[in-house]
Amino acid sequence: MIKIRIIFLLLFAVSHVTYAQLSTKEIAILKINMVKAVENPKLTDSLFAKLNKLPNKTALITGYTGTLEALKAKHSWNPYNKIRYVSQSLKTMQKAIDMDKENLEIRFMRFSIEFYTPSFLGFSKDLAQDKKEIVKHYQNENFGLADRELIKNVAKFMIDSKKCSSAEVKILTKHL
Repeated sequence: MIKIRIIFLLLFAVSHVTYAQLSTKEIAILKINMVKAVENPKLTDSLFAKLNKLPNKTALITGYTGTLEALKAKHSWNPYNKIRYVSQSLKTMQKAIDMDKENLEIRFMRFSIEFYTPSFLGFSKDLAQDKKEIVKHYQNENFGLADRELIKNVAKFMIDSKKCSSAEVKILTKHL
């Protein structure tokens, strides 16, 4: 029975990685490069092109694609393109959330995109809902596959955003 469980877990892990078309190591490298892409338009474009070519994207990969679309908006000088990229980014993020409503990292990516988008553009409609879902994850200590560093960084960002009540900050502070 234990052998069957181990085989099942290995098959699940392999199928999950195959479905995403990226290995665990490649995802770790992608996360590092996503941080660098915030200030590097060429890296943003190359990561976007790479992820866009992948078939059968997982919810997380779809979320990364949406985040890269938002970064393309940040790097664009043309106001029309900025709005077009942000609009597309939020559509892609909604698709990722529809694929996995319980994914802390995807919710956080959308929260951060909407947080940094000027509110007068009307693209920040999901901030309150995403904040609520993120805090719920912390309250229930339901972090899925998120690693300790991500859990800590999300909590810090949420507290620094000044969008959380004192009760929510108290929940998030437990994980710093």
